[in-house]
Amino acid sequence: MKAKTHKATAKRFKKTASGQIRHYSQGDNSHLKANKDRGQKARKKGSHVLTNKGDIKKIVKLMNK
Repeated sequence: MKAKTHKATAKRFKKTASGQIRHYSQGDNSHLKANKDRGQKARKKGSHVLTNKGDIKKIVKLMNK
């Protein structure tokens, strides 16, 4: 049987040209936002590169199924 790509992972993570795994954070879109200022919440948004080798291995495996 053919192994399928995990679509949720494929939508959330992208592989860069240099082979790094990048994901876009929703920012601090959870609880306890009232006591944080706008700048603090804005700094958490944006794209981030994964650095944990264990996480990278799991993500690549899910994306390449």
